[in-house]
Amino acid sequence: MELKETRLRGETVYSGKILTVQKDVVTLPNGAKACREVVRHNGACCVVAIDDEKNLFLVRQFRYALNKEFLELPAGKLDVIGESPLEAAQRELFEETGVKASNWIDLGTIYPSPGYCDEVIYLYVATDLIQEDSLHLDEGEFLQVEKYSLDEIFEEILYGTIRDSKTICAILKLKMLMIEGKIEI
Repeated sequence: MELKETRLRGETVYSGKILTVQKDVVTLPNGAKACREVVRHNGACCVVAIDDEKNLFLVRQFRYALNKEFLELPAGKLDVIGESPLEAAQRELFEETGVKASNWIDLGTIYPSPGYCDEVIYLYVATDLIQEDSLHLDEGEFLQVEKYSLDEIFEEILYGTIRDSKTICAILKLKMLMIEGKIEI
């Protein structure tokens, strides 16, 4: 059975700085019509930065949508025209932690909310870190940099202290690749 839905028509109901919302009419596999509300997003990147002592850099920041602080890996939007996801990851790591890395490993991509959003998040591991500078945060961005061991982070994920999906996915993927011997840190 074909599962594809085909867009018949649609309209943009909101266009903002970081996302656009579309309301589309689609044809379902059985021929019926349905409405789909879709959030269009440029994408993002997320970095597992590991220093020589095997500590990971995380950032603590307030997330307005959920009205609480989150402990997350450094990350950011793909919002510079012509910038690749890796270049965005390198920029975001430097802006949020003041750190640069000479070794980068691609962990692949995730789709955090495919039921209504087309956002893709590119995951990376950064090693051979050099602390170059202080933070270079975007206007209106406030965060605290913290370091944790991989085991501490893994435990925080298991017991629900860390709830950010990109952080959970990147850490668990890294941990599994380490267990399988495909990545050595």
